[in-house]
Amino acid sequence: MENKKLTNNFGAPVDDDQNSITAGNPGPVLMQDVHLLEKLSHFDRERIPERVVHAKGAGAYGYFEVTADVTKYTRAKFLSQAGKRTEVFARFSTVGGEKGSADAERDPRGFALKFYTEEGNYDMVGNNTPVFFIRDPLKFPDFIHTQKRNPATNLKDPDMFWDFLSLTPESIHQVTILFSDRGTPRTFRNMNGYSSHTYKWYNAKGEFFWVQYHFKTEQGIQNLIREEAEIMKGKDPDHATRDLHQAIEAGEHPSWRVEVQIMKPEQAADYRFDPFDITKVWPHADFPPITIGRMVLNRNPENYFAEVEQAAFSPANFVPGIAASPDKMLQGRLFSYHDTHRHRLGPNYHLLPVNSAKGCVVNNYQRDGFMRFDNNGGGSPNYYPNSFNGPKPDPNTGEPAFDVLGKAARQRYTHPNDDFVQPGDLYRKVMTETDRNHLIGNIVGHLGGAQKRIQLRQAALFYKADSDYGRRVAEGLKLDLKEVERLARMSQEERAKATA
Repeated sequence: MENKKLTNNFGAPVDDDQNSITAGNPGPVLMQDVHLLEKLSHFDRERIPERVVHAKGAGAYGYFEVTADVTKYTRAKFLSQAGKRTEVFARFSTVGGEKGSADAERDPRGFALKFYTEEGNYDMVGNNTPVFFIRDPLKFPDFIHTQKRNPATNLKDPDMFWDFLSLTPESIHQVTILFSDRGTPRTFRNMNGYSSHTYKWYNAKGEFFWVQYHFKTEQGIQNLIREEAEIMKGKDPDHATRDLHQAIEAGEHPSWRVEVQIMKPEQAADYRFDPFDITKVWPHADFPPITIGRMVLNRNPENYFAEVEQAAFSPANFVPGIAASPDKMLQGRLFSYHDTHRHRLGPNYHLLPVNSAKGCVVNNYQRDGFMRFDNNGGGSPNYYPNSFNGPKPDPNTGEPAFDVLGKAARQRYTHPNDDFVQPGDLYRKVMTETDRNHLIGNIVGHLGGAQKRIQLRQAALFYKADSDYGRRVAEGLKLDLKEVERLARMSQEERAKATA
């Protein structure tokens, strides 16, 4: 085996890594021990700020392979022909907990993908649920605060959690999914992934379509019931992280079938649900999913910090053929993700190997900043336009326009289809009786820790989705059913006032 020499960060050999330089024996220590100072100062800075959300996660490399012709929908080169493979990096995560939280917590799971395409990196930043709690980014910081810790007690607080949700009726669809057994996937390999947001695909003719992605696990859906999850949190809080790494190490490479739903612009114009509302799904009967590919994860990272902790995904990372939709939550995320990465990792986080483009050359006029560790553009011009052969925009890569019309103002959501239709259908038509029993038990166990007035307000929302749903929650919490029914008939403003 090669005898490697220990060096400092700049390559100079280190003579002794066990004993500090001291004045006499035992000391004191001298400041001239630059190796000690370098080692301690680096150690002091080993922890970068953890992610505000999705703090704990696991990642792996693999590939995406196209299995169907989608060129009539998109000009994206990595989707240009069946059989084409593109390297991917995936990160799965919990959402609300800290970096040391348990993998078995009841929480959505992040499902983030980075495609290293020949036209630049394309990121799909989704979850294991097809919907989300809110539809406007202005509410996001408040929502996340309620999923964290009480600022006074530093404890998780059911009052905070349910107070916000019971005052935000649009959350009822995601709440129903979260408190079903889908809220505690058995492993990262045994869950689906969804774009949740609607995106725009456009083809070489300049035609565009609205699209949603579905990643269907080929290992089969498996969930933990509440009692199993509670045991797992104490038995092995890292069980899903461990499972993913060990499965890949053993050659059991997890895979997902990739499907899309396609909607034409003219269909979106008068569709019964707002196609850009992330709290809603597109029912499969209306827009049947089309299988377009397969994703396989077959390689573990060599270093967790370098490749998983420093991985940075953003829904603003598009390639020609794919663009944003008018989804308000997506519009907010287009800014927020890059912004938080710059805070957490620095302005040049895109140069880190896990984040850097692999399939193409990067040319732009961004320069300088912390941790610029490439040649910083050398002596090439750092401005545009220039007459020194600097990179130029390519107008042929632009996306087709779509119409936007209306007044610029803070406007309340007014789509005629309400927030209770889809969660009610989920409860009545999709869930089995066992699923419903688990759902009610999970909700009662968690909501039971909140104040009674909040319990009443939230039970009224469940009642509005389905009367049996609300009744069973009310009975489980020993609430007055007539009062729940009365609150359910009120407007949101009246309900909030009556339970203030």
